[in-house]
Amino acid sequence: MASSALALSGLRIFIRTFGCQMNENDSERMAGLLAAAGAAPVKEETAAEVVVVNTCAVRAKSEEKLHSYLGRLQSRRRDRGLIVGVAGCVAELRKERLFGPRGTVDFIVGPDEYPRIVDIVAASRSRRVLAVGRTRSWREGGQSLALRGNPASAFVTIMEGCDNFCAYCVVPFARGREKYRPLRSILEEIEGLAGRGFKEVQFLGQNVNTYRDPESGEDFPSLLLRAGAIEGLVWIRFLTSHPKNFTPALVAAMASSPKICRQLHLPLQAGSDGVLSRMKRGYRREDYFRLVADLRDRMPEIALSTDIIVGFPGETEAEFRETLAALEDIRFTDIFSFRYSPRPLTAAARLADDVPAEVKRRRLLDVQALQKDIQSGLNAGFIGRTIRVLCTGKSKKDEKVYAGRDEGYRVVNFRSASDVLGRFVDVAVSSAGPHSLRGDAIQVL
Repeated sequence: MASSALALSGLRIFIRTFGCQMNENDSERMAGLLAAAGAAPVKEETAAEVVVVNTCAVRAKSEEKLHSYLGRLQSRRRDRGLIVGVAGCVAELRKERLFGPRGTVDFIVGPDEYPRIVDIVAASRSRRVLAVGRTRSWREGGQSLALRGNPASAFVTIMEGCDNFCAYCVVPFARGREKYRPLRSILEEIEGLAGRGFKEVQFLGQNVNTYRDPESGEDFPSLLLRAGAIEGLVWIRFLTSHPKNFTPALVAAMASSPKICRQLHLPLQAGSDGVLSRMKRGYRREDYFRLVADLRDRMPEIALSTDIIVGFPGETEAEFRETLAALEDIRFTDIFSFRYSPRPLTAAARLADDVPAEVKRRRLLDVQALQKDIQSGLNAGFIGRTIRVLCTGKSKKDEKVYAGRDEGYRVVNFRSASDVLGRFVDVAVSSAGPHSLRGDAIQVL
């Protein structure tokens, strides 16, 4: 490591992240490891000598963004010696294309190889480097060194991979099978974060519900309760949860701890039993509705968000209407909606992609229009109320305008006469739109 540290001294590195919160956390870890080895993280790509592109392969659009971005870097790579590397899920899945004779990158690093990022970058200064492959057990590396992008809320990865093999999902092929981080390491990281003033942690994993400590066998509800006992920590969130693995014990743990936010991302994907069956989701519509009812019975104020895919192979108009009906019935506070796109190696890739592109587009617009109306109505209900907000951002245009999220993970923009970045604030809500609430700070906590 000493030689790698010397080799990276002063090297300017920029990391561009495409994808989910886990990708963001991975980028923070890599940035921390590189900085500890002497590299200098920069905020602008044009100032960098090395660009690392951290990628997501869940949607085809993410891959398209990657290749477009790599194309824009090629003139600097050819003419000025810029070193370009690709990390993450696309690196694992598309290594042959990226690293072939016509490859446009200098190094590739898969998710399980992040602990070696310092040596990989050092070696890439003299030769091309391919570092991919999977491990079946957890490999600790860089968590304590992560350069956090948020002053109050920190991502904490607790597991990686997935054993569900939903028909459309590439995660098991990009991230591998499930592996779990030791509970003691997770708790040590949280204690360190709380000691540094972080108020919130967000547990990350492709399916956090199945977490089990590889050393003691303790499960996810136990982890939540253990984390809730750590002094200084105020809010705990987690994602993503698979509905079929959401146990009564997990519902009880959420309801019993005031530190676990009354907020949950619970991917539905489709409201039709036929589509859910073809997706290999492992639950029926009524199972999902029963879980929602249980959550709301124990925690009436809980805010639920979800994922929706339209145009899955074979989806009929009647099946799509069932998805719209589910949105109307459940009334999610937020959704992430997508048109289906075939992903490599998945079971659905062997099915005929038979929903026309224009139908997919229209269905997506219908979903988004309905959800916009739902969110407008839900958010309007907060006007005149006072809510607690964790401030995580500040306007670049107006020094008295701040942003944060409430317990339900709603975006709140508000005015404050004092600097409240990283602190809890009580905000009087004066107006609302479909995507955010607005108001004024009335008390800093």
